Amino acid sequence: MEPHISPVSQSDDQISLLMLLQYLLQEKVGSKVISVAVTPNGFADAVNGNRFVMPEERQMSFSSLLDIVEGKIKSSAVFYVQKQCSNLMEEIPELTGDVQTHIPWMSEALGKLPDAVNFWLGEESAVTSMHKDHYENLYCVISGQKEFVLLPPTDRPFIPYELYQPATYRQKDDGTFEIVDEENSPKVPWIPLDPLKPDFERFPSYRHAKALHCTVKAGEMLYLPSLWFHHVRQSHGCIAVNFWYDMEYDIKYNYFQLVEALTNAVGSL
Repeated sequence: MEPHISPVSQSDDQISLLMLLQYLLQEKVGSKVISVAVTPNGFADAVNGNRFVMPEERQMSFSSLLDIVEGKIKSSAVFYVQKQCSNLMEEIPELTGDVQTHIPWMSEALGKLPDAVNFWLGEESAVTSMHKDHYENLYCVISGQKEFVLLPPTDRPFIPYELYQPATYRQKDDGTFEIVDEENSPKVPWIPLDPLKPDFERFPSYRHAKALHCTVKAGEMLYLPSLWFHHVRQSHGCIAVNFWYDMEYDIKYNYFQLVEALTNAVGSL
């Protein structure tokens, strides 16, 4: 039986906080030009048919983005601030007076500062497909909430990977999107499975996976360990900041490499 999948809802208090934060962002960085991921369906960096499709990356003012998120401007596309190259520090450093540039106790525990501090804001339709990162991740929700599906690295034998031709969405003048192949680029290994609607006929091994479901609300922080698989949804207009600390390539990484090598050699269990 497939699980019931409901929208990520917000309370009236969360909506009021979101409106206040959006107003403050409009006042403080409304004129700043930022990088925004634009897709027809909210699925950026995800499998679409036989392609791994990345979003169109559009430069636009923060004010214009907020007008779309707030519904003042209608668009058939889905917009998401998700550029994962320390965009908080690189594109909107004006916010660092209100947002910490690192988490002191984590920096002390790991003996280093984060490699990247990323700012996230987007529409409810924007979904992060299942993947893993080579970072220790502290994910902090400022307003709204995020819904995580989490799987440990030891579940790698049950998680399917396939190779896909990389491509990019491009919006045409009539508002529709086309998928443009990235010529001469190597194929990308990616997970074709949606953990909210798993196709057990195609991926029977996934029945053995033990997914954790976690809701992170405004004012809460999630520690997402390196190499953990995760899939993320959000409430509309959710604002978050995450801190990426580079992982140690120690025995934990060697163990994961062994599990992955064995999985590739014998196939899914």
